[in-house]
Amino acid sequence: MIIGVPKEIKANENRVAVTPAGTEFFKNQGHSVLIETNAGIGSAFTDEQYKKSGAEIVSKPEEIFQRAEMIMKVKEPLPKEYKLIREGQIVFTYFHFAASQELTQAMIRSKCVAIAYETVQNASNALPLLIPMSEVAGRMAIQEGARYLEKLHGGKGMLLGGVPGVEPASVVILGGGIVGMNAAKIAAGLGAKVSILDTNLDKLRYLDDVMPKNVITVMSNPANIRRAISEADLLVGAVLIPGAKAPKLVTRNMLKLMKKGSVIVDVAVDQGGCIETIKPTTHDDPVYEIDGVIHYGVANMPGGVPMTSTIALTNATLPYALQIAKLGFPKVASKKPDILKGVNIAYGKVTHEGVAEAFNLPYTSIQEIL
Repeated sequence: MIIGVPKEIKANENRVAVTPAGTEFFKNQGHSVLIETNAGIGSAFTDEQYKKSGAEIVSKPEEIFQRAEMIMKVKEPLPKEYKLIREGQIVFTYFHFAASQELTQAMIRSKCVAIAYETVQNASNALPLLIPMSEVAGRMAIQEGARYLEKLHGGKGMLLGGVPGVEPASVVILGGGIVGMNAAKIAAGLGAKVSILDTNLDKLRYLDDVMPKNVITVMSNPANIRRAISEADLLVGAVLIPGAKAPKLVTRNMLKLMKKGSVIVDVAVDQGGCIETIKPTTHDDPVYEIDGVIHYGVANMPGGVPMTSTIALTNATLPYALQIAKLGFPKVASKKPDILKGVNIAYGKVTHEGVAEAFNLPYTSIQEIL
């Protein structure tokens, strides 16, 4: 199979979908890899490294999309890429369709096979291609939240961990999954008072066992959320429903309960966000203020630490990409149930229920297509 890796064009997105080491794996299994010029430079991988690992360097993205049977990206295609995607072409990337009707309709029109990293699901119901970036984003949420609590960046001028004789900040995390756990780990390590809210009692029991004593677990319900956010100096949205829009746990009216100068970091923004007032922002212009509360809504947070993120992501995606390249579609979907769950759109049909529900579109079982 011919695998094409274009340079990411989303604002400040410096990750790349395949490393030179990944290129070598593809070549050793008889596949060809096309890498756009300087696609890896933001993650410290040079064209020369890709050449040595067997890749062909291509100067124009149009040629990559034209020649490749499978396109591998990090972030969703942007409007200038829509017209380059061909019928039957496999596109393997983070899509987060439920957050964008425009993207969804564009991929339907293209009649490509859209396999989304975020909905590939293994036998234990884990999301192996979402986990590494969720780990990065969870840790970054605290790093960025602490920065915007500083007065210089518009916050109340509060040190997350406090100092002897001065109370630390209160960090509230909505969701106890991978993002929430990693956020709690970093916030607790810095000395903050941390509360994790979740609806899964078994998960709360687990977190209570493994987290340090400055982390408390709370059952998530409207009353507890209202109380928690009224005390929060930093609020982290960490809710995920695979493939579907995030539920709005903090409404516009609830925002007035929060303290002036407090900070919201909504990691769920790429699925619509779990804070009603959140909107996608960029690394260039990451924050805005509503009712005196700073909102951080960068939708590709791991792109801010591309060297770490690229390696972590490709460690997870490469085994799946090799299976797709070996078997092709639809055979890989028939033989690999985890990849089958990653197929969100195929040949103009929406094959993921969460995406169909998000925009009231017809749903077609992938089994019908296969």
